[in-house]
Amino acid sequence: MRIHREGLHILVTAAFVLALFCAAMYYSFETKAPFIVVTVISGLLYLLMLNFFRCPIREFEENTSGVVIAPADGRIVVIEEVEENEYFHDRRIMISIFMGILNVHANWIPVDGRVKLVRHHDGNYHAAWLPKASIENERSTVVIATPDGHEVLTRQVAGAVARRVVTYLEEGMDYEIDDHMGFIKFGSRVDVYLPLGTEVCVRMGQRTTGNETVIAKLK
Repeated sequence: MRIHREGLHILVTAAFVLALFCAAMYYSFETKAPFIVVTVISGLLYLLMLNFFRCPIREFEENTSGVVIAPADGRIVVIEEVEENEYFHDRRIMISIFMGILNVHANWIPVDGRVKLVRHHDGNYHAAWLPKASIENERSTVVIATPDGHEVLTRQVAGAVARRVVTYLEEGMDYEIDDHMGFIKFGSRVDVYLPLGTEVCVRMGQRTTGNETVIAKLK
């Protein structure tokens, strides 16, 4: 299993701390029951962390022209027309993907194109599925101009448990579907804002696979 680079330091530190804790339990009690219980719980916790920081290698095999790919694993929680007031200042189609704790938390580029804007905002940590999370939580906004002249805004949003949004993209650089956009640690969502008239290819509640599921087609 491939581990994402964002998790290496955390996993090494967690392994050391959990091992010390288990050793302390082993030598602190005459009976081994507490040691066994703590070891089992520690092992399950560490497996959960390994699962969270896994980073599958995925390649989109189809033609990327005009398609918008899911930037994250998760579930569609919003499909609606909204007013986008950070960059476009007009009406856009918003598609939101909520990532549960068991989902891969690596994020991919949703469209081919050149990055026009990368902007990080500090904020609160409301539950990621709440509508206000998109504008009040810690978040990172990326705007990509596609070769066909469309502009797509993608917003990584931290959740109630998440405390860090990481974005790798740089303004003025060209990127393609299959490239990693970033990572959100411990529970979050990703919003995608698309031009009106875009063909939506997903439905509410649908499960998505990052860099595989086509969520929309640009006109």
